[in-house]
Amino acid sequence: MTVAVIGAHGGIGRRLLPLLNDAGHEPVGVVRSEDQFDTIRERGGEPRLGDLEDEFAPALEGADAAVFTAGAGGSTGWDKTILVDLWGAERAVRACAKRGIDRFVMISSRGAGDPERRQGPIKPYIVAKHVADRTLQRSSLDETILRPTRLTDEEGTGRVAAYFDEDPETGDPISRADVAQSVVTCLDGDATVGHAITLYGGGTPIEEALRPDRSTK
Repeated sequence: MTVAVIGAHGGIGRRLLPLLNDAGHEPVGVVRSEDQFDTIRERGGEPRLGDLEDEFAPALEGADAAVFTAGAGGSTGWDKTILVDLWGAERAVRACAKRGIDRFVMISSRGAGDPERRQGPIKPYIVAKHVADRTLQRSSLDETILRPTRLTDEEGTGRVAAYFDEDPETGDPISRADVAQSVVTCLDGDATVGHAITLYGGGTPIEEALRPDRSTK
């Protein structure tokens, strides 16, 4: 498939592009600045300009699937969280539906299934993710929502703990590399369509963990 990676210059996106290539897909890296084009090319993607706060829908042209892994980041204000993590994600969902891009993988966050269980400074972010996830779930798209816990830059292990439509409170951190590999596994079949999956670091091979009949620890 031609896979549009929205937020391809981020920590997960940069790791995802070469994995998509290795799996036989054609990755398109949607980024907000032409300054990021060289990095996208180096990682094996076709760079396209698309700013979630402005014009980005034309960057999706010709895609068969989309992965939303963009985020405002922790160094910005809550205004950017609303504009990127919430509104940007909703705009991406609508743009895909309009263009007939049926397959959509959303990188969300642990806790987004029930924001009322979360307190403290991170709650606005969790609420934003919850609302964006709900928009995707109510759309016509074939969606998978991945909700990883705290992310690290460690090397991938190829193993995770996956919980289908569950949100356990505790578990090990997970590497961005393993989240990226989980995205590829989701795209290579339809077993995860219609599910929200909480991801932790774990001991089960990713291809085995991401089967709805094997929610693993």
